Amino acid sequence: MDDQRRRVPRTDAVLADPAVDEAIERLGRNLVRATVTAALDRVRRGELAPEAAIGAVIDALPATAARSRPVINATGVIVHTNLGRAPLSSATRDAVLAASGYTDVEFDLGTGRRAPRGASTLAAVAAAVPAAQGVHITNNNAAALVLAATALAGRGDIVISRGELVEIGDGFRLPDLLESTGARLREVGTTNRTRLSDYADVIGPGTGFILKVHPSNFTQTGFVGTTSIRELATLGPPVVHDIGSGLLRPNAAFPNEPDATTSLDDGADLVTASADKLLGGPQAGLLLGRADLVDRLRRHPLARALRVDKLTLAALEATLVGGPSPVEVALSTPVATLRKRATLIVKALADKGIRADLVDSTARVGGGGAPEVSLPSTAVAVSAHLVAALRSGRPAVVGRVHEGRLLLDLRAVPGTDDAALISAVAAAVTE
Repeated sequence: MDDQRRRVPRTDAVLADPAVDEAIERLGRNLVRATVTAALDRVRRGELAPEAAIGAVIDALPATAARSRPVINATGVIVHTNLGRAPLSSATRDAVLAASGYTDVEFDLGTGRRAPRGASTLAAVAAAVPAAQGVHITNNNAAALVLAATALAGRGDIVISRGELVEIGDGFRLPDLLESTGARLREVGTTNRTRLSDYADVIGPGTGFILKVHPSNFTQTGFVGTTSIRELATLGPPVVHDIGSGLLRPNAAFPNEPDATTSLDDGADLVTASADKLLGGPQAGLLLGRADLVDRLRRHPLARALRVDKLTLAALEATLVGGPSPVEVALSTPVATLRKRATLIVKALADKGIRADLVDSTARVGGGGAPEVSLPSTAVAVSAHLVAALRSGRPAVVGRVHEGRLLLDLRAVPGTDDAALISAVAAAVTE
């Protein structure tokens, strides 16, 4: 009887295979060698035929040296925090690739001298929000708030409504963040109603600023009341408005979502926002507002620790000046277009002998933005038994289970991914 272990290929022979050698160039020798070792161990245990070793190595290697895997987001949540929030457009990805080498991020090619960091990106942000006298960029919105609290309040007071002391994902609480800077929170009003007089009663020499926070991921209805930016701007101290989701201008589709332009026009001295939500860009925090306040924040020592890298600067600029982002496309695609795509997907799966149905669905914005907005959508319904197999596929596909079936909502799936979605379902059925 043949002992399969005697036929185990040598490690150097597998590494010398042209396909494996190409992977070494792309992924690095250490990662590929570890994958080869794991495959050969499977051969020794009799789990894999010797002649299948090289194929197993190629199949096990990731697409890139990073272990993160591409995912088709068929959940119906457009800005999905667990799936990386906003997907970047092809123009934005090209800009990131161009910036990945040496770049003029802090260099004036005309004069040959040092230049302000990310000047063209700052100019793009300023052009997108003309109401802002000054702009600054941090590595996320939480960082923008920390910088504002540290530079403007110090050990002083931040006045905030009790109804806006929010908690967001993973147990992250806004008051904990603000107090970590050394500032004191002066909570005013009640959970459901806060009046202008509540703010006025506590303002004094120790007030650093008034903070208004958009709840982002929940809504209050019934006997509720808040104080507007216009009203707060009459009280004297600077008004900082955390609008959260990154809407730069009014959008009729989101009537209850605050935007930076309106907030500044209403009298906010500083607006903070995320760039990787409704804006559809990379993770970054935007600081927009009075030139003197923005300059004060920019010059604070903490600003250095919170600054963004060259790739983020390139991605943000391309998002602002390029074509529509995938988030914009997903939000605006007509349901009729989604239904037409779903019909073709269902037919293609039927041709492969796979049962699938077109069903109406409801999508969400996600990412802590416009929680009250429901988006009509269309999904392809398949067997719920495919959930795990689709998650482990290449690319991975994540949908949502509803009434015993797996719904693959097309609202956040680009049309260019339809063929990959069909292949992924077919591969999952055969597992």
